[in-house]
Amino acid sequence: MKALDQKHLPHAQTAAKANGANMPVLLSGSCRCGAVRFSAISQTPVPYQRCYCSICRKTAGGGGYAINIGAQTHSLKIRAADGVMGSFQAEIKQDNGHCKLSTAERKYCKQCATALWLFSPEWPELIHPFASAIDTDLQIPPSTVHMMLRFKPAWVVPQFSEGDARFDLYPDQSLEDWHRAHGLWAE
Repeated sequence: MKALDQKHLPHAQTAAKANGANMPVLLSGSCRCGAVRFSAISQTPVPYQRCYCSICRKTAGGGGYAINIGAQTHSLKIRAADGVMGSFQAEIKQDNGHCKLSTAERKYCKQCATALWLFSPEWPELIHPFASAIDTDLQIPPSTVHMMLRFKPAWVVPQFSEGDARFDLYPDQSLEDWHRAHGLWAE
């Protein structure tokens, strides 16, 4: 088992403030059955982005969408028995009907099927924990970004609030850009 090393990382329930600046948050997460526990440092801990793509929705989004946040790959600590974690790479259906294997790896618990996080080699410095697997209290976002709306099924009726952004595909801002624009980036 890999142990969680938290002696050098401050545990925070919400983004800590020091000298008026947001401090990175230690996210702690787990699967439903407790076989997998993990932690990672996040500079982008606000769960503001709802993804309606069929992959997120079907692997981690019981309400018709999933919420991913960001954390630093180098800080990821995992405590799990050997063989309890699985990895899934989705096939992405192209507009021409052909499928291509996603480069992103979705980690999950083999015992209870909880979606844990996504890692994409296009952004090797980041992992994207599913907010639903995070045990740390997360801040309520001041607004929400609804992305990949092109792929939502008819039964999903997004709840848009004033100030929410909507995108058929990907949003204009990265996780970092959104957090900076809202004064929530953690240095």
